[in-house]
Amino acid sequence: MEAVGCILLIKFPLSSDLLFVVVVLVHFPGKFTVIGPRDPVTAILGQEAVLPCHLSPPMSAANMEVRWFRSQFVSFVHLYRDGKDQYDGQLPEYWKRTELLKAGLTDGNVPLRILNVTLSDEGLYLCFIQDDTFYEQTVLELRVAGLGSAPLISVEGHQDGGIRVVCRSAGWYPKPEVLWKDLNGRHLPSLSETKSPGDNNLFKTETALIVTEHSNQNLSCCIRNTVLNQEKESAVYIADPFFPRVNSWMVALSVILVVLFGFIGLTVYLFKMKGKLTEEVGKQNLEIDKRDKEISNRDTEIEKRDKEISKLHTEIDKRDNEIRWRRSVAPIEEANVTLDSDTAHPNLFLSEDRKRVRRGDTRQRLPKNSERFDPELCVLGCEGFTSGRHCWEVEVGDGGLWAVGVARESVRRKGEISLSPEGGIWAVRRWWGQFRALTSPVTPLPLSRAPSRIRVCLDCDQGQVTFIDAGDEAPIFTFPPGSIPGERIRPWLGVGWGARLRLCP
Repeated sequence: MEAVGCILLIKFPLSSDLLFVVVVLVHFPGKFTVIGPRDPVTAILGQEAVLPCHLSPPMSAANMEVRWFRSQFVSFVHLYRDGKDQYDGQLPEYWKRTELLKAGLTDGNVPLRILNVTLSDEGLYLCFIQDDTFYEQTVLELRVAGLGSAPLISVEGHQDGGIRVVCRSAGWYPKPEVLWKDLNGRHLPSLSETKSPGDNNLFKTETALIVTEHSNQNLSCCIRNTVLNQEKESAVYIADPFFPRVNSWMVALSVILVVLFGFIGLTVYLFKMKGKLTEEVGKQNLEIDKRDKEISNRDTEIEKRDKEISKLHTEIDKRDNEIRWRRSVAPIEEANVTLDSDTAHPNLFLSEDRKRVRRGDTRQRLPKNSERFDPELCVLGCEGFTSGRHCWEVEVGDGGLWAVGVARESVRRKGEISLSPEGGIWAVRRWWGQFRALTSPVTPLPLSRAPSRIRVCLDCDQGQVTFIDAGDEAPIFTFPPGSIPGERIRPWLGVGWGARLRLCP
């Protein structure tokens, strides 16, 4: 925090003495920091979770805006503004499940309570606090865990000279650890194990064990939640009478019968083999003739495929010629794009050549105008297009939060704006580990396709925009023809944490 002090000293004559009086000390508040826990907050399914967040240094947040949200600033989890909770615009899945704890509001404590926690509540949350002149925010993670039912142990018959014992349980999240233990706590190897999510995405487990007589007859099944470090355990004891018994004379009789039937079977087998040997030779000759025919048919198929491949090459050459002809008739103009500083948010810093932009930690004192974005961290390009085909490239690097695309020249600049075609923006965005096209609703894109350099191709005549990976020329996403209205369109960039964007020459 910064402070400015002023001390006024007044001097009065009084006999031969001097009287000095300290009149006033003026203190002006400065900036603050929003702080949350570094480690994830863990909550149990069906119970409540409290997400801590506070101001540093401590100060009253009673007259500030406190906004809890996830991926979208506009669609919030909970909003406190103008001294009371606001519910217009709250995400439907959090309706009547959130509460801002106000006991420490005057000290800068703004924790959020979430009731009846569900699996969908797991993930990242942003705590955003703003006063009249300054705002900050922090990110924290909520992990959800579920304790399932107590293990149910069942005896399911004889197997491999012992007894098959099965342990079952359900309602766990995330996937639990399952262990068999003997009377001394030593781990026993299981015969089989299955862990699978049910219809409610909670895991159910099933593990089996073979118990032999005089070996581990007293055992337990233990299931452990690794997030909560809690476990549930059930035990069972199998008495001796349950194990199968075998008489010695029955074993001897069984061995004699096996040997006798084996001798008879061998004799019959030798006689049959003599008669089948000639038959097998004839079958082999037929197989050879059949294979010769198959080889001949394969040669014919290969010739047919060679002709098809030659035909495909001819069609490809024809398409390449058509593409070259179309490009010569309707060429793509490589646009030299620069950034318009009059539209840049006060927290965005532009280079002198207006080709680079980054997000700063401080808010610049810039002239207020209707063209400048605020509070969205955006900037427009100086150039605008109403016809023709134009392309430019943006270097986005390997990390950070950013968005790249185009926008209507009349796009809204102040207050909350919709990052979608309905709001006048057509773009792709990397946001908290996710890569998406800003359609309505958003279209998830494979994160492996998040490139370090993006080529933006705008076709004003067709009313569409295409995004291409400039590294391998692979297409990323295309807004279909007719998506963009016939008005002036300008390049548009969104800049978040860790992003440093550069317009390539």
